Amino acid sequence: MATTAFDPQSVLKLDGYLEPFIPAIAHRHERFQKWKDTIDQYEGGYEKFTRGFDKMGFNVKESGELVYREWAPNVIEAQLIGDFNQWNRVSHPLKKNDFGVWEITLPPKAPGVCAIPHDSKVKLSMITPSGARIERVPAWIQRVTQDLTFSPAYEGRFWNPSASERYQFKNSRPPQPRAIRIYEAHVGISTSEHRVGTYKEFTKDTLPRIHSLGYNTIQLMAIMEHPYYASFGYQVTSFFAASSRYGTPEELRELVDTAHGMGITVLLDVVHSHASKNVLDGLNAFDGSDHQYFHEGSKGRHELWDSRLFNYGSHEVLRFLLSNLRFYMEEYKFDGFRFDGVTSMMYVHHGIGTGFSGGYPEYFGPGADEEAIVYLMLANDAMHALYPSVITIAEDVSGMPLLCIPVSQGGIGFDYRLSMAIPDMWIKLLKHKTDDEWDMGNIVHTLTDRRYGEKSVAYAESHDQALVGDKTLAFWLMDKEMYTHMSDLTPMTPIIARGLSLHKMIRLLVHSLGGEGYLNFEGNEFGHPEWLDFPREGNNNSFQHARRQWNIVDDQLLRYRYLNDFDAAINHLEEEYKWLSAPQAYVSLKHGGDKMIAYERSGLLFVFNFHPTKSFTDYRVGIDEAGEYRIILTSDEKKFGGFENISCGGKFTTTPMEWNGRKNWLQVYIPSRTCLVLGK
Repeated sequence: MATTAFDPQSVLKLDGYLEPFIPAIAHRHERFQKWKDTIDQYEGGYEKFTRGFDKMGFNVKESGELVYREWAPNVIEAQLIGDFNQWNRVSHPLKKNDFGVWEITLPPKAPGVCAIPHDSKVKLSMITPSGARIERVPAWIQRVTQDLTFSPAYEGRFWNPSASERYQFKNSRPPQPRAIRIYEAHVGISTSEHRVGTYKEFTKDTLPRIHSLGYNTIQLMAIMEHPYYASFGYQVTSFFAASSRYGTPEELRELVDTAHGMGITVLLDVVHSHASKNVLDGLNAFDGSDHQYFHEGSKGRHELWDSRLFNYGSHEVLRFLLSNLRFYMEEYKFDGFRFDGVTSMMYVHHGIGTGFSGGYPEYFGPGADEEAIVYLMLANDAMHALYPSVITIAEDVSGMPLLCIPVSQGGIGFDYRLSMAIPDMWIKLLKHKTDDEWDMGNIVHTLTDRRYGEKSVAYAESHDQALVGDKTLAFWLMDKEMYTHMSDLTPMTPIIARGLSLHKMIRLLVHSLGGEGYLNFEGNEFGHPEWLDFPREGNNNSFQHARRQWNIVDDQLLRYRYLNDFDAAINHLEEEYKWLSAPQAYVSLKHGGDKMIAYERSGLLFVFNFHPTKSFTDYRVGIDEAGEYRIILTSDEKKFGGFENISCGGKFTTTPMEWNGRKNWLQVYIPSRTCLVLGK
């Protein structure tokens, strides 16, 4: 089945400046089309090609017969070894086909009883052309475990629970959210104790918090197995294995299903940009060669991440990666993906030592990695064809045009891109500028500077900003006073008052002006102090900063609850007024001297006073639609830690006279470091 031909007009309608680059866009689309046609012709289309896990790895039939297949073209001999055969390196040889795939069939021990016991250890033993014996964890393995008292390397386990032990999904997927309000979470840090949290605990304790806060989407980090906990999940060894440090595959299934029962969409943070260089328990040198899953030599290595880079032009690598996406959709019922490291993938320089000025030749010249871009097009096209409600998000700092345009229209096919410039801006302001140096025009520009027709996820801070070496926004704002003055029993110091006010204002501003989706990292909703630092040699393997201190937000005497409640109020208000799915805001005011910002979106008027000392009485603000407006949210309410100089419900009537380019105006009282939202 041929793919629809590329129509340049679909691109030029979005951005006329792309005209000189139409040949480059057409060329990558042609390469995409060739791959898609090949998959259709020889592999039975996306449906069959992306179900590689039904053929590769371990597959058990109803009779109990087990078939194991592994792609290892370089080796000359292969044996399946494990607990089941006392690690005998000659008793279970595999046979190789013409495509470099090795295979063995194990008859059942008894009718319906598999020859390999559930959760027992397995490995692949191989002989290379040089005569060397190498042993590897199977590439498609679905469970691996680590015993640090013995070795940091993971061991493969054959996961085949009985029907009664296998988790049965109870809830269907929720419909695709109108707009995504994402709670970025890490299962391991979701306990307040000094240890690794579990899937079970996250399901029982964290999911209700997320639901109560009004987030409709969870982005789960560090699920794909990674030996080094401190890598935050970004050095993956076993791509089909959900991390065992948090529990079993069945417990992860229960987590996703429970979230679905709450109406919450669940996204997986997927790492296809690179892989761990581990040999014993990873894909590196799997069959003894340097070039099986990855490019050879320097092209196959990321110099900053010290990891291996996939060969996206390989048929079998495409099968592996596309099937990996399908696997998490099918087996765990994830609803989509946040693709990590997309900038690294899309450019041959991986973004290293490169600043993106926004000049179009940077995106379509020799710096673009067409092979990787075509993989992303295939991944998005396949997942959207198979699951129309899937959500895909790109982590890209470069500003690549057409990233979030459907593949059929010449794009790369993502649904959203992360607005990575926004958190960088806040950190720079808090680090290097005094409050009276804040440039309202620049803040608004950074929040609204997005590509026409492409959806963005805005965020004030994510896990990146909290990692060791940096600090959360709350800690930048209030620093050591968070240790001594976050109790209602202590005086409201100027630093704490400023910190609480700006934390609320920044989050509402980003939420309502910055994009078509919003993201918050776990704990930041209540101003989690300090930073993130996983147990490692450099900190004596401490869990002090690798956990979430839920106790401080639950303590009714502490001021963290004010930030938490304001965050929930924003989300619930968005659900009611739907600004994230409304057209981009009209900004009528960005006043440098008064430090004022005002804009309309989705029928609401948002007003922010960032001035450190000045409050304004009867401040005139333009608004297009005439009528009576009332305050429906303000950061100054007592329940949000405010001073109650403004109360909700206050009414304002417009005057029919043009002001700041709007047809009407109204006047508001807006105290220093306060924001308010007016609606009809």
